Amino acid sequence: MRTQGDHAMIEVPAGRVTLSDRRTERSWAVDVRPFALAAVPVTQGLYEQVMGARPSTAHGDRLPVEGVSWGDAIRFCDALSVREGLRPAYRVPADDAEAEAPDWDRSADGYRLPTEAEWEHACRAGTTEPRYGPLDEIAWHRGNSGERLHEAGGRRPNDWGLHDMLGNVWEWCWDVYDPEVYGGYRVLRGGGWFDEHWSCRASVRRRSHPTLRIDDVGFRLARTLPG
Repeated sequence: MRTQGDHAMIEVPAGRVTLSDRRTERSWAVDVRPFALAAVPVTQGLYEQVMGARPSTAHGDRLPVEGVSWGDAIRFCDALSVREGLRPAYRVPADDAEAEAPDWDRSADGYRLPTEAEWEHACRAGTTEPRYGPLDEIAWHRGNSGERLHEAGGRRPNDWGLHDMLGNVWEWCWDVYDPEVYGGYRVLRGGGWFDEHWSCRASVRRRSHPTLRIDDVGFRLARTLPG
C-alpha cells in the first residue's frame, strides 16, 4: 500500500516485539499483525490542507506538524479518512470536547494512530539494536539539529523505508501509558529535536496528557490492512 503525496504509506510486515519500561523494570512481548505506516510524520502542509489550521510554532509546509494534542491527532485521522472516502477509525462521543477517550473501530480502513507495539516494531525494522543506524545519519537530535525542527524525511530511513522514526518530533501512539499511575496519559515515542542521544532509541517511552500541545510532539499515520 502506497498513498500518494505527503502521506505515502508503507506496508509493515507482521512480527513480535518486546516492549520494556525502565521505570517499572517490566517487559512484555506483543504480536503485531501487518499494517501500514506513513513514511514520514504528518507535515504542517498536510495538516493545514485537512484541518484548515497550522498550530505549529515553527513554520514550513514540509516540517512535521507539532503543537498538536493527542485529541487533535485523533480528529485529524478521522477528517483525512472522510476526505478520502475511508471509514473513520474513531468515534468521539459528543460530550468529549478534547477527544480524550474515543472508541476505536479496529475493523475500519481509515487512518489512525499506531499502537505502541506497532510503532516500535516498525522503528526497529527487523533490527535488535537500540537504533536502526548511526544516530547522526538517521535522526535530528540535540547534538545535530541546531535546536530546531527540520523538514520531514531529511535523514536516512530504516530498512523498511520509514524516515524520522527517531528524532525530529516525538510521536503520539494510541496506548495509555500506565492507567493505574498516570490515568489517561498517552504514550509518546521516538525522541525529538531537543533531546539528548539517550532519548532517541527504539525502546524509549515518554508520556503526556492527551490534551497537551508541545513544540516537539507530532504524530504519524497508520492504517489497518484488510484481512
